[in-house]
Amino acid sequence: VIIGQHCYIDHDVRIGDRCKIQNGVNVYHGVTIGDEVFVGPAVTFTNDLRPRAVGAWEVTPTRVGDGASIGANATIVCGVEVGPGAFVGAGSVVVNDVPAGALVVGNPARVVRRADDVPAPGEEIG
Repeated sequence: VIIGQHCYIDHDVRIGDRCKIQNGVNVYHGVTIGDEVFVGPAVTFTNDLRPRAVGAWEVTPTRVGDGASIGANATIVCGVEVGPGAFVGAGSVVVNDVPAGALVVGNPARVVRRADDVPAPGEEIG
């Protein structure tokens, strides 16, 4: 696993093998990240659906499947599952589950295509 500078990785976080977590990522208690996952710079995973400054709080688990990629500055709201091989576009806010192999973008993040339709590095789009 490669972890960049200025990351916060909370207790009881699980990170799989051969992951790359870029600079400035926040991974809070309750997050499980599978094997070979890419997490871009400044990504934040939340862990409480109803945060308050005072009083009780409850951790809501989040899972990221093997081989998923999460773009820079994305926010993954707790309680979702990012499926294996899925892509989360930069700056997206994920509030619902992401199907395996899907590409999601936007706020809230929505499926725009399947990974099968995403060109490999160096391939032309179109």
